[in-house]
Amino acid sequence: MERVFELLIPAALSENTIKQILYHHYRMSSRLIAKIKRNEGILLNERAQSVTAVVKMGDRLKIIIPSEKSLNIVPNAMLLDIVYEDQDIMVVNKPPGLLVHPSQGHYSRTLANGVVHHWQAKGCSYVFRPVHRLDKDTSGLMVIAKNQYAHQQLSDQVAANCLERKYIAVVLGRIRCREGTIDEPIARKPGSIIERWVSGDGQRAVTHYRVIKRLQRLTVVELALQTGRTHQIRVHMRHIGHPLAGDWLYGKEDDSLISRQALHAKYLAFTHPVNGQAMCFERGMPEDMEALI
Repeated sequence: MERVFELLIPAALSENTIKQILYHHYRMSSRLIAKIKRNEGILLNERAQSVTAVVKMGDRLKIIIPSEKSLNIVPNAMLLDIVYEDQDIMVVNKPPGLLVHPSQGHYSRTLANGVVHHWQAKGCSYVFRPVHRLDKDTSGLMVIAKNQYAHQQLSDQVAANCLERKYIAVVLGRIRCREGTIDEPIARKPGSIIERWVSGDGQRAVTHYRVIKRLQRLTVVELALQTGRTHQIRVHMRHIGHPLAGDWLYGKEDDSLISRQALHAKYLAFTHPVNGQAMCFERGMPEDMEALI
């Protein structure tokens, strides 16, 4: 669906070009501005204008972001735990065992397929744009952008470390320190297409952890990501000798404990990409992790 922004030009923006307003007031990318221009989505006082037009106080500027459709994503009906949704974003609580996006050999029954079906059932059409991702067997909160502008703004927050994510995990062994920071670079492991490891030639990765509870053979920890590398928590916890319970790739698969890595994205906070409102969401642990503890 089209997303329309309307602005009554205040004195502070008078004598600016539309291009300056798009760049500096809306913080739009060049790519998005080019798309809006191609679709003749710039109206000044209800008349089409170029980005070089100069605005005056009291003018009415309308910016129309064209509608989009997720191509090659087959809609599948599924039960979704939708925590929040408006015309720009959607926050979902993803269950374990569900891929976020179709991949080779997995073209259906992913979160993307379910979300696209949900939108189509409401008579809406959007491109599925996850702002961040969770591994298939990691549960918890994710934010999805419903238009290119919202995705750009939230991606900027991720890059600036302004999108706050906290996880809860159950790891093997008893962590001695009450809290700590793991600042170790992560790279793809040679010879593997999925596995990562701590390596000096990798990208910087920073994970903060805090012990919640020590059990006989396990430790419950809360983790906060300062960076967002692939498998970051799983790699870092193995690196300090405490792999996640049930992690077949970085630890030891053990169905007697839990049938997947014991990791849940419990907390998500960010600034709404359009209205600037502070958004904060939290979801407790799923049943399998509660049972493990």
